[in-house]
Amino acid sequence: MTRRRVAILISGRGSNMVSLIEAASRPDFPAEIALVLSNRPDAAGLEHARAAGIATLAIDHKAFPDRETFDRAMDAALKEHDIAFICLAGFMRVLTDGFVERWSGKMINIHPSLLPLYRGTRTHRRALDDGVLLHGCTVHFVVPELDAGPIIAQAAVPVVPGDTEESLAARVIVQERILYPQALRTICDGTARLDNGRVVFSRDWDANGTLHSPG
Repeated sequence: MTRRRVAILISGRGSNMVSLIEAASRPDFPAEIALVLSNRPDAAGLEHARAAGIATLAIDHKAFPDRETFDRAMDAALKEHDIAFICLAGFMRVLTDGFVERWSGKMINIHPSLLPLYRGTRTHRRALDDGVLLHGCTVHFVVPELDAGPIIAQAAVPVVPGDTEESLAARVIVQERILYPQALRTICDGTARLDNGRVVFSRDWDANGTLHSPG
């Protein structure tokens, strides 16, 4: 099995990074985490990655005059490490269109909502304000438009009476840590592929599965 070399981009703790590293430590996983890169030298996730024996790199965005030059430096570093695929895990920088286009079909992100609902920030607050009964998370390919890329995988959780942003976020993050490694596996083993702007799957689904809320 050929394992794809993956870089994880973080800006802080990288909570979803941890689940990706754990998944990739299994011998049957079709990807290896070859690099953890942060735009913040003090990002706590870098130490976790080093402790796991993974190469780390900090490229401080404050050292660059604009986003374009920062993204070019990051792109060069990724190529130097022979990276084939990028996972964003709490990377708090807006990427330039040029960078996104260079990594088209090779960069994924996880977002805390059931896209296309609630793009952007404060997703849990907005879901509660709208009174939805299902909320969740989405893994998608990254495109220049924010949170608008082709969807790879989703997981849903119920919204229950008395929920707060914090309680809802806590249930969603549990699903994020399960979903992100699963989505990366499907892309790297060929189960899912990007074709003409849509994600195509090589296996059939159970069309009878449903999720009800209230259950």
